[in-house]
Amino acid sequence: MRFQDIPGLETTKNQLIEAVKGNHVAHAQLFVGAEGSANLAMALAFSTYLNCEAPTDSDACGTCPSCVKNSKYIHPDVNFIFPSAATPKFKREDATSDKFLVEWRSFLAQTPYGNVADWSNHFGWENKLLMIPRQESRNIVRALSLKSFEGKYKVMIIWQPELMNANAANGILKILEEPPENTIFLLVSNDSNKLLTTILSRAQQLRVPSFDDEDVKSVLTEKSELSSDEIDQIAYRANGNLRKALSEIDGGSNDANDYFKDWMRQCFTFNFENLIKQADDFQKRGKEFQVGLMGVASNYMRETLLTGVDATNISRLPAQEKGFIDKFASVFVPEKIAKISPQFDEAQYHIERNANPKILFLDLSLSIAQIARAKS
Repeated sequence: MRFQDIPGLETTKNQLIEAVKGNHVAHAQLFVGAEGSANLAMALAFSTYLNCEAPTDSDACGTCPSCVKNSKYIHPDVNFIFPSAATPKFKREDATSDKFLVEWRSFLAQTPYGNVADWSNHFGWENKLLMIPRQESRNIVRALSLKSFEGKYKVMIIWQPELMNANAANGILKILEEPPENTIFLLVSNDSNKLLTTILSRAQQLRVPSFDDEDVKSVLTEKSELSSDEIDQIAYRANGNLRKALSEIDGGSNDANDYFKDWMRQCFTFNFENLIKQADDFQKRGKEFQVGLMGVASNYMRETLLTGVDATNISRLPAQEKGFIDKFASVFVPEKIAKISPQFDEAQYHIERNANPKILFLDLSLSIAQIARAKS
């Protein structure tokens, strides 16, 4: 992975390159980005640039032995730690990253924009809970106690450190604060709020922005034969999440938008029987869809607020969605949106913490119906 393989985000790329040029590379860096962002891809590209034997002013050369090995994720000085689960062969505590490197490299070669669920499905863990076990802290200390084999830097990439066992997280604090010479930690997180404050205080944070719509469209244009209207729609629904956009062109489900529209219609007409059926269906859809639906809802709330004001520079609304938003805005005026929006955020919070989705959905639906039907 090189910087040129990542669409857009030139400011972030330049920031990392300038740090290397100025010899100001922090020994522990935290790449924070939303799901579907380039945080993992950026860490991989940065790792390649660090040990490139002939780097240019804008990227690694891509042809030296170090770059060739990094392109296959087999560089001996680049170590990976990632969540895993027990298998018939390995118990929970013994299921460490080094046991699954072949599958991990295959996963990265497929896409560096996947999430934990994608990694779980790729290996075949399905619905198992993935985490980074306690033993990994010992493996990290052991791996970094050795000198680098051939590169200038020894790199430790930890993907999803928020899923580390508490003992594992505490076990790396000392080496994270005082690593061996020319050792770089690259932590890649989707939610830094779930990390221990002792880890946050030891790492320099780099916020990796989500992709612009134009960057998403360029990738979709290159990888599909969809029409420009279809690409515009997918980019809008993805909202900077390249993983979501790519899953749609690969045949993934994209019905959250239609589901939301129907849900709001049922709330407004207060069709209680249909709302109960929809709550049953919502429960069956799974956590990923449930969380995604709350994100779609927040998106529509934002676009509705921008209706009626001159916000062409910040609105992402494609022409195909304008009709629905205009009708939606006639009912959900700003005062009502101010009451509803926090409820979507709260619902997402509870879904992520395994609240009963049917009860939560029905309660939220009744609350929305009450607000929608109230006189402005």
